[in-house]
Amino acid sequence: MAANLLRALEFCLILFTIASIGGTSHEEQARKITEEFSGFPAHSLHSHFTLSPSTASVDIEGLRRQIEELASFSDAPGPAVTRVLYSDKDVLARRYIKSLMVQAGLLVREDAIGNIYGRWDGSEADLPPVASGSHIDAIPYSGKYDGVIGVLGAIEAINVLKRSGFQPKRSLEVIMFTSEEPTRFGISCIGSRLLAGSEELADALKQVVDGQNISFFEAARSAGYPIHQEDLSSVFLKKESYHSFVELHIEQGPILEEEGIPIGIVTAIAAPASISVDFEGNGGHAGAVLMPARNDAGLAAAELALAVEKHVLESGCIDTVGTVGVIELHPGAINSIPSKAHIEIDTRDIDEQRRNAVINKIRLSAIRIAENRGVTLSKFKIVNQDPPALSSSSITATMQDAARQLNLHSKPMISRAYHDSLFMARISPMGMIFIPCYKGYSHKPEEFASVEEITNGVKVLALTLAKLSLE
Repeated sequence: MAANLLRALEFCLILFTIASIGGTSHEEQARKITEEFSGFPAHSLHSHFTLSPSTASVDIEGLRRQIEELASFSDAPGPAVTRVLYSDKDVLARRYIKSLMVQAGLLVREDAIGNIYGRWDGSEADLPPVASGSHIDAIPYSGKYDGVIGVLGAIEAINVLKRSGFQPKRSLEVIMFTSEEPTRFGISCIGSRLLAGSEELADALKQVVDGQNISFFEAARSAGYPIHQEDLSSVFLKKESYHSFVELHIEQGPILEEEGIPIGIVTAIAAPASISVDFEGNGGHAGAVLMPARNDAGLAAAELALAVEKHVLESGCIDTVGTVGVIELHPGAINSIPSKAHIEIDTRDIDEQRRNAVINKIRLSAIRIAENRGVTLSKFKIVNQDPPALSSSSITATMQDAARQLNLHSKPMISRAYHDSLFMARISPMGMIFIPCYKGYSHKPEEFASVEEITNGVKVLALTLAKLSLE
């Protein structure tokens, strides 16, 4: 308590010294800043933290312009956005993010695979920093806001704090993670997984190729990251390298909008798993081979897709979900019976054991379907099977307190989508802030968050970072 009082007194002295240069109006502003960001009213140093919602000034026009400019780095015509890892457009977008970090006065660095960091040194820079961020890569024909709000919003949150005169004790960092989306190499959250020290991923990246048979390392070198296999471990971070991590994100679901709630406080991120399945049958002419004689790999894939839905619903819990996002048939001609079928399945749950039970049922169904249809189950591979992540209770409380002080109603929520926070939770305490998005749309061009919604999220993030930095 004594240390907190001393920091508050030092903060007051700095701000009132600045204010004395510019007259009484600045003095009043300094008093308000002291109250709002030190955690103590300037007149009494009482422990109650008060904040006026109007004080944190978000440059929303600048932020909206940045969203549009970043969306222009796309391989799809607007309003859709396609920005794939290490593509030319991705490289341009990365340069743009680094320029914004520099404009914000942040010290910019990159690691071997292109995770980008912008740092604002605190008064006690040797302490583990507080971090915030997200990703900017985009799946084909998606929207402008997924991930982007978490990167641009974090930069703007720091700008808000700087404009207010706040000085952090712990350093603040903005992180732009490499390849949260699995578009190019079929692996999600490459940047944050490696930060979390995933040896399994490091080994996988030594072998993966994209659809054009380009390796991860070739793609990285083409984007200006001349890395070698032995360099991947240099990305790993030790546990507690960060004091805390907070990610701002659109909800990607309809709940906040439907309930008219401006802020979601994420309490847990669901446990995701990805499965890759291949069936092999006998091809033939669509007219010449009669139905009883067929060994149709395509129908095996279709039956398995329906089995996924059945097993998910059998769990009896609304938190269990399953999706068949990819079905590929060979040779892919309307008048040819499929001889090969490839299917990719995503299933997730906040309960890891329940999710794993669904995976086992899907595996047993795949075996049974292959036997019944006379086809071969040539592959059933669990590509990843990650555990869920729980938000830090202390960070959750800090986010809730920040929303309350800004007169913003908040709602505890579960995130069922993948986020870099899932893996940052392995390094440090983690929290996430959700804002509403139009009809819950995401991963499509209609994805949208309003100016007011973004402003609310940035303000809550800014105040949360300020509070955490003073711990």
